[in-house]
Amino acid sequence: MIRTTVHRTFSLLACLLLAIGTSACVYRIDIQQGNLLEEVSVEQAAVGMTKSQILFLLGTPMVTDSFHEDRWDYTYFLRRGRSRDVDRRWLIVYFDGDIVSRIEKDVLLDPAS
Repeated sequence: MIRTTVHRTFSLLACLLLAIGTSACVYRIDIQQGNLLEEVSVEQAAVGMTKSQILFLLGTPMVTDSFHEDRWDYTYFLRRGRSRDVDRRWLIVYFDGDIVSRIEKDVLLDPAS
């Protein structure tokens, strides 16, 4: 009877250690979302450009809001594997009609504004 209890306890402990050991080996992929813009392209974007010039230079914006047709948001999010560090970037291009009126770089993430 004692031998059976010891054997069960040992088996349970071995399974527990095996489960803990294998859970640490789980691979986590990098999560990348949004528009990864090259700094050269961002620096070339300027007030006075047209929407088509911005599209050619930066590509399609990640967010176009039907309530704010004069604003294009280029967002980027990257989390590498198990790291808790997150790389976030947000570029906002404002238009007055078809012409760029203002560009904001590295805006703090606050989607409500």
